[in-house]
Amino acid sequence: MAQTRRQFLHQVGITGGAGVLYSTMGALGLTTAAETPAFAAPTRNELNGRGRKHVVILGAGIAGLTSAYELGKAGYKVTLLEARQRPGGRNWTVRGGTEEKDLHGNTQRAGFSKGQYLNAGPGRIPQHHVTLDYCRELGVAIEPFVNQNADAYLYREGSTSLSGKAIRHRTAKADVYGYVSELLAKATDQGALDSLLTATDKEALIGFLGSFGAIGNKTAGFAYTGTGRRGYEVEPGAGLEGGTTASPYPLADVFASGVGNYFSFEFGWDQAMMMFQPVGGMDRISYAFERAIGREKFVYGAKVLGLRNTSSGVSVVYSTGTHPRELKADYAINTLPPHIAATVPSNLPADIVSALQYARPGNAGKIGIEYGRRWWELDHRIYGGITNSNLDLVNMWYPSTGFHGERGTMVGYYNTGANATAYGALSPAARFQRAVAQGTKIHGEMYGKDILASFSVDWAGTEYSRGSWVGWPSQTDGVYAKLLDPTGNIYFAGDHLSHAIAWQHGAMVSARASVSALHSKVMSR
Repeated sequence: MAQTRRQFLHQVGITGGAGVLYSTMGALGLTTAAETPAFAAPTRNELNGRGRKHVVILGAGIAGLTSAYELGKAGYKVTLLEARQRPGGRNWTVRGGTEEKDLHGNTQRAGFSKGQYLNAGPGRIPQHHVTLDYCRELGVAIEPFVNQNADAYLYREGSTSLSGKAIRHRTAKADVYGYVSELLAKATDQGALDSLLTATDKEALIGFLGSFGAIGNKTAGFAYTGTGRRGYEVEPGAGLEGGTTASPYPLADVFASGVGNYFSFEFGWDQAMMMFQPVGGMDRISYAFERAIGREKFVYGAKVLGLRNTSSGVSVVYSTGTHPRELKADYAINTLPPHIAATVPSNLPADIVSALQYARPGNAGKIGIEYGRRWWELDHRIYGGITNSNLDLVNMWYPSTGFHGERGTMVGYYNTGANATAYGALSPAARFQRAVAQGTKIHGEMYGKDILASFSVDWAGTEYSRGSWVGWPSQTDGVYAKLLDPTGNIYFAGDHLSHAIAWQHGAMVSARASVSALHSKVMSR
């Protein structure tokens, strides 16, 4: 029976997407939970009698910061070499006065007002990520990040009756879930799933679908006719005003439009509400690490020119803009992006260099647009959340803070892949113009008014990152795994060496794994 249930759930996933699949699993009692493995941090007492080992860390991104912090707590001497003039790597908050020259030759200087900012890299933190544990430990205040809002929009261009319309998330979800429930209830009642479900399963599923999709009972043919879930043309009010709902959009157009394809994101392990953000910007985490580690341990503007294993430890050659310098240490943790680490001259074995080259850098783009009037709240009654579209903008984020304030900063686009590369090829001024023209299709002419400042980021064109994150052709064919073990006295860490790629959590757990392995090696000698 377990196999036939899997077949059934596979069919549900094809029909309704991951969101419907997850809910159906819940109705049948099949969902499970998981937890992040515990981390036994090395302690200062353990190191006593073994000398004060020196670890040089290449890169002060989140993996490098985590490594230095945990090693420092245990009594290791640490030195961080960072090519940028700030900690955090891709954890980058753009504020007024931020200046950046990209690899295309474009120089931008952010003109954001005081208190306004763009989280150019990571912008949200799931509840189960160890990122929140470090926020607590480091004293970084957090606040909710609105990852889903029923009153945000879905927008699809195409040739259906829904195309070119800004549809409230709640409306689209009510219609998609309603129609999926109607069709599945009818199929179940008519015996189409008798080979897959027991009579008890069928009864439980139909009962669940009645609630899940707000459909009629068997006498009513399980029909979905729409309810207040989808919103109102006239909202319920005082006296005799009970509200007026509109009829659902046509079934064929609902599915043909693709508006339901976005819902599954909120069921993702790393996307489900609640989510959080640091108060004042994501880089509050980076600077809290810097304070805890000690500013004197950082060498900023340090470009790594060479890395070698030696008979007594490691040697790193770097430059801060003048003459090359050599730093000798007992161990090194290399947290540079793998496609960049592969270009550093070294005596690493050929198969390790090939493993670094095996990573495939991706791209992502963002633009922050500051408005002098919070029109999304005043005109659309949208308080945080995300509007998703099939335009090249893809996702637009409304700010999750500063509600009812005078001004606010939207993420005007957050896209990846070919869309990000297309925007990245434009000048910052042209990116802004295109973003406003596309956003106006969804929000109307107000989208182009009262704009105070903007700043856009193309991660593939950002020096020292040259990509947003990496993917691997495989993480199980043995190539990726070569980087999980040290090569001599050189260790590797980063979100790319985890199964939480593109998340700070991935960088942190990878760093902790390398710290544990390095400490175990020291303790065994």
